[in-house]
Amino acid sequence: QVQLVESGGGLVQPGGSLRLSCAASGSIRAIDAMGWSRQAPGKQRELVATISRGGSTNYADSVKGRATISRDNAKNTVYLRMNSLKPEDTAVYYCYAHRWDTADDYWGQGTQVTVSS
Repeated sequence: QVQLVESGGGLVQPGGSLRLSCAASGSIRAIDAMGWSRQAPGKQRELVATISRGGSTNYADSVKGRATISRDNAKNTVYLRMNSLKPEDTAVYYCYAHRWDTADDYWGQGTQVTVSS
């Protein structure tokens, strides 16, 4: 099993920045890719960014150029920094981790990000 705990959400003004953190515990040696997704009210969940254990990254077009995903394998933590936030970035952000040995995906409970003046 893998447990994921997100932190760093909150209320941010348009144009502002934030950094989300996600700490993994449990079967951490089996974790391969990690990432972030988000779900706004009434919308489907959207994969925002992913990062491999080696550091390769991918971003959704909606956040490309404004988001940076990173991970600290020693701390078993993945981060998502977002700049130039827009009201449409408002959503619950979920951290996920993929196990290479079982091919299971694990999700955190989510952290609310609200972009509003």
